[in-house]
Amino acid sequence: MKHPADGGPVPAGMTEATDPKYPVGNEVTLSTDHMEGMQGAKATIVGAYATYVYAIDYTPTTGGDPVRDHRWVVQEEIADAGSERLADGASVTVNADHVEGMDGGAATVSSSTDETVYVVDYEAGGMKMTNHKWVTESEIQPAA
Repeated sequence: MKHPADGGPVPAGMTEATDPKYPVGNEVTLSTDHMEGMQGAKATIVGAYATYVYAIDYTPTTGGDPVRDHRWVVQEEIADAGSERLADGASVTVNADHVEGMDGGAATVSSSTDETVYVVDYEAGGMKMTNHKWVTESEIQPAA
């Protein structure tokens, strides 16, 4: 999966979380492995948002093998998603370019959560990631 080093701005219409567990500027430890090197990496919170967050299955528009359980896309990155939480199994069109071949692709919701979702800066394996989207609250721990 090709993932840009800078995730860019959040989608229009995002609602900032009113009382996030990890406010902007907090140093944290990541406890997830969406990408190689994330598990245990130190990170800085650069945004905290209140929205629905989805793990999806999709086939890249550029070809290649289907991607299973991609974590995460937010409600605002799904075409015509509306304001209600989408059901597991829903067929959707993704309007996100987290990785090459995702934008405009057909996807299926595999699971969802309404946890606070964060944008983080972190470094892993010699690569500095800025504005990485998305990490849920349960995938973050206080910095050690």
